[in-house]
Amino acid sequence: MRRPQASDKIGPAIRKLRLAKGLTLAELSEQCGVPLSTLSRVELGQNALNYEKLVRLCHVLDIDLQGLVAREAETSFVPSGRRSVTRAGQGEPAAVGGLTGLRAAADLLSKSLSPIILELAATSFAEHGPMRTLAGEAYVLVLSGEAVLHSDLYAPLKLGAGDAVYFDGRSPYALLTAPGQVSTALLVAAGEEGFQD
Repeated sequence: MRRPQASDKIGPAIRKLRLAKGLTLAELSEQCGVPLSTLSRVELGQNALNYEKLVRLCHVLDIDLQGLVAREAETSFVPSGRRSVTRAGQGEPAAVGGLTGLRAAADLLSKSLSPIILELAATSFAEHGPMRTLAGEAYVLVLSGEAVLHSDLYAPLKLGAGDAVYFDGRSPYALLTAPGQVSTALLVAAGEEGFQD
């Protein structure tokens, strides 16, 4: 059995600090001068940084080495045993990004992820309203019908049943359905912000 190393704990601490500052891996890499692939391996606990790179990283994250070590201790994983079961067709009503749906695991507080089954009925921006944003990254899996993901950064993306996309929800987006259809999709969004019951 492999023994845990310091990089196993520092990686999650760096990721937590990076996300708290709203930085992507690419942005952090550019600002601290550490290659993107190296940072990715560090966050996964597969690599360690030398002292000079660690100091540059801490500078960008506005934390000193002592603070990083303290954050490392906070990220030690202890299984909580939490779980929440949502039966078919059940869930807390929720509105997100101009869409309505059913939120799973609404009884759990302080979640890292929020899963929501969305009903996609709007086929145009006139029906949907303006593009919206989320608090962080998101994943959409089309369960039935067809969907079109619109964003400020990319051309419209058509998705059929079984297709999925992972995207940065902090950039304005809209999820529409194909004309003449009502579609459903699973949205898994970071955190618990931006959802209305």
